[in-house]
Amino acid sequence: MKTTFGVYLSLLSALVIAGCASSSKISKPLPEAKVYPSQSQQTASTAPVNEEPSLISIQSKYLIRDSTQVKVYLYVDAYRGKNAIASDDFAKTYNLNYVIYSDYGTRDRLGYGNVKLNESNVSKVGNKVVVSFDIKSPNKDYGVLLSEISQTGTLKKVLNDLTIRFKKQSTNELYGVYTAASTEPLQRHYINSNEPFAVKRITESTDQLHVFYYKHSFDAAGSPMNTAPKTVSKSLEVDSSFTINTNETLRFEKEGLYNIFSDTTQSEGMGLLVVNERYPKMTRPEALLGPLLYMSTNTEINEIKKAEDYKKALDKYWLNLMNGNAPLAQQSIRSFYGRVEEANQLFTTYKEGWKTDKGMIYIVLGPPDKVQRSKDREVWTYDQRGNAQNVNFTFNRRNNQFVDDHYELVRYAEYQPIWYPVVEAWRNGTIR
Repeated sequence: MKTTFGVYLSLLSALVIAGCASSSKISKPLPEAKVYPSQSQQTASTAPVNEEPSLISIQSKYLIRDSTQVKVYLYVDAYRGKNAIASDDFAKTYNLNYVIYSDYGTRDRLGYGNVKLNESNVSKVGNKVVVSFDIKSPNKDYGVLLSEISQTGTLKKVLNDLTIRFKKQSTNELYGVYTAASTEPLQRHYINSNEPFAVKRITESTDQLHVFYYKHSFDAAGSPMNTAPKTVSKSLEVDSSFTINTNETLRFEKEGLYNIFSDTTQSEGMGLLVVNERYPKMTRPEALLGPLLYMSTNTEINEIKKAEDYKKALDKYWLNLMNGNAPLAQQSIRSFYGRVEEANQLFTTYKEGWKTDKGMIYIVLGPPDKVQRSKDREVWTYDQRGNAQNVNFTFNRRNNQFVDDHYELVRYAEYQPIWYPVVEAWRNGTIR
């Protein structure tokens, strides 16, 4: 028995140790706009040496300067060989063009242009290259900005689409969150506990903002097969409220959700999730249990919850699934929680990324083979999963008081023959 528990204790230790190292995921671009990195691809540290530049992914956001201009930010994962590309190298290697359309699926152009890349609009934040540029606001409420980054002298290019609400004046459209390490606003919705940051407008005006703090822990996504009507959630109680000033350095110590308003009469604020210092990695044994609900029975979850030692219980859970094969259990743990970390990076909104509908689908099924977007809808297509081909998952944008990119999955009972074989593959260690 002592030997067996020694094996149990070693499994999650590997995950905790691995969590201390950085990992940059390399993935192939999706055919449509945004790129979701693939767990199955190699990390930058183990990628074959190739000195050719490559664009891995682009994410984007915008801030409204005034009624005539919008500033756009592109957050680019770009590499030369196995190393993240330098900002000056990026500016020399790539070109940027854009077109503004009136909507998805139309050719009605509202504006277009090209952006000369140089040190004034290309910077580096961590491993990401950030490109910023101004566009003129058309006399429209809404538009779709299609940005194209192409490699000079080649046919290689990556596209990004960004929905812009030109006349919306909510906190999300006017203010950005800046950390001490960046002169550009964060693209993500979270910061780590005690991480210094500031809230700013492009105009650099000094404003007073209102903050409402919620200690509430939000529920994880429900099964994609659960078509029962959702129960109406009770209104959240505000745990505390206070005011802050723009441009001043702040630190939020308490983990939880902070909703920031420039005007308390507004219905939508700028949600900022404060998380532990290791996030988006998950290494605390008590936190590792949560995502397992997507591949576990209620009995298994309850047994772990009742255990005095979460770490031993989690190791036992994985070893039992893998029939005592410790190396296979370790590999499955790395694969599963690697997906969880990526979901946290990509999909965190007012709650952790792994808890969202997109995060759930991403963790279990991996990155989609194709993504199609419209104004308030996103469709993920998987060429083959489980016993089916060309499987579609539709996410509809829903109004949310904390963030403007909250999507909910359209659930169908017919997902069962797709979902359960993939879950079973996680449980027997055949997913890498």
